[in-house]
Amino acid sequence: MYNQFFGLNKEPFSMTPDPSCLFLTPAHREALAGLTYAILSRKGFVVLTGDAGTGKTTLLRRVFGSIPSARIRFSMVLNPTLTPSEFLELALHDFGITEIPDSKAQRLILLQQFLLEAHQKKQQAVLVVDEAHKLPMDVLEELRLLSNFELAETKLLQIVLAGQTELADLLDRQDLRQLKQRISVRLAIHPLSPTGVDHYIAHRWQKAGATKAHPFTTEAVAHIALCSHGIPRLVNALCDNALMLAYATSNTSIGIEQIIEVSKDLSLDESPHGTSSDRSTAARGELKRSTQLAVNGHSNGAVNELPPAPTLVPTLENYRGTGQKPGRLKRIAFRLGLVD
Repeated sequence: MYNQFFGLNKEPFSMTPDPSCLFLTPAHREALAGLTYAILSRKGFVVLTGDAGTGKTTLLRRVFGSIPSARIRFSMVLNPTLTPSEFLELALHDFGITEIPDSKAQRLILLQQFLLEAHQKKQQAVLVVDEAHKLPMDVLEELRLLSNFELAETKLLQIVLAGQTELADLLDRQDLRQLKQRISVRLAIHPLSPTGVDHYIAHRWQKAGATKAHPFTTEAVAHIALCSHGIPRLVNALCDNALMLAYATSNTSIGIEQIIEVSKDLSLDESPHGTSSDRSTAARGELKRSTQLAVNGHSNGAVNELPPAPTLVPTLENYRGTGQKPGRLKRIAFRLGLVD
């Protein structure tokens, strides 16, 4: 919608996981290296945790793309809220096995044959479970039993459990101690720091084909960091909506006023849950100071100086004769010619 207006080749803040746009913090780099090592070294069970929207799925897809297809066979289960029978069927199907018998015993025999053939071809078979914090207890037990597929010297099936931070608590349950004992590698990713949000926005902007600095002012970046709590998915939502608003109003610079407007539309309260307004004010100051440091020469040129944000967001003059500022979506619709 706004790509041509800002000189971009594609949307910089798409909500779909795009491995080519993955922003690697030190924790992301460690997780990427750890996942690759654990898979290629046949470590068995691996656990990756992170808050919702921190980039787990994007990271997993980056791993898929970084290992040569001749060396790996992936099966990825995106919806784990299944029965054990359904889970095994879906896992087999994603491994490329289309003729799946009704009998569970026959399915297990089929999986064992597949794993042995992959091993003979020097391929790693990897079962990845996304949203693993939602796994039912009986499916977790099924996964533990699937990890028994092994030879004397190596594991035949690598299992990666990726989920939100609740997954760590789930695996600490006493009745899952046998599963916990089999976990060889644990990895975690975290929300972005205020400076990390600054770098993340610049990184996504550059990956979208931009030849100029992004249009977000220092204050806008600070407020994005505050409202998003450093969650990349929320940063994407705020930036994408702010860019649509800027396009609708023919603005080439995005200030804090636009971010406040879109954050209210998205119901993203700037104060963290369960904290007082005093802490929110302190957090705002810290975020602004951190972002200001990045802009003043500590961000390796990620953000250049931009024109100051306008004091007021331009509005459609006398829209429908009311003289009142219309809503954001109405202004976007007007810009696209969808309303008179």
